[in-house]
Amino acid sequence: MVCYVEMNGLRVLLVGATGGFGSALSTAFGVAGARLVLSGRDAKRLTERRNALGCQVLAADLTADGAPEDLLAGAAELLGGLDMVVCAVGVVAFGPVSDVTDDTLRALFEVNTLLPIRLARASLGVLGRGGVIVNTTGIVARQPMAGMAAYSASKAALSAFDIALTREARRVGVRVLDLCPPHMETGLATRPLAGSPPNLPTGRDPAEMAQRVFGALESDGSEVDWS
Repeated sequence: MVCYVEMNGLRVLLVGATGGFGSALSTAFGVAGARLVLSGRDAKRLTERRNALGCQVLAADLTADGAPEDLLAGAAELLGGLDMVVCAVGVVAFGPVSDVTDDTLRALFEVNTLLPIRLARASLGVLGRGGVIVNTTGIVARQPMAGMAAYSASKAALSAFDIALTREARRVGVRVLDLCPPHMETGLATRPLAGSPPNLPTGRDPAEMAQRVFGALESDGSEVDWS
């Protein structure tokens, strides 16, 4: 399988494009010449992204049954096929385990774990040989944090899925890249499902981190150098 990715003209569906990291990724891909369909739940912010980048947008709530398949079909129709599917969705919650409610647990795993898994599963039926699936986990998948146990677990579960998916997808010529960035200043910590954030260090610039992803995709590497 050839892993080198030529960005110019690449047909990319980017899910979670209205978030801090997703917005930075969409800008990096757009500047590099990729043909984009951006998706998210916030139609207003999607319109802003479309106006800024001159790309296609599709608002979608991917927690609904059949929604990933419908989104992929719509994006493939707009672009005449897909070469890459990037998932940059995420929600967060803070607080001790004893305070985490069932509703918060369900929401964390539905968005952070099940949604990317369902999207990746559906992507395998759309991407051809040389296609790429990109998921976003984060440093907490490898270094779980107290006060963020459920959030860390939801990302670690996706990371485990990605490891196994990498082995399966290789057989059909599809590359899987699991992004595990450090803490970034995306604004996510200011919008928790529950709790208040601990004293976190100053995060990295999402635009800088997006450029590092872009570099990894253009090479044959399997990991991003976040240093």
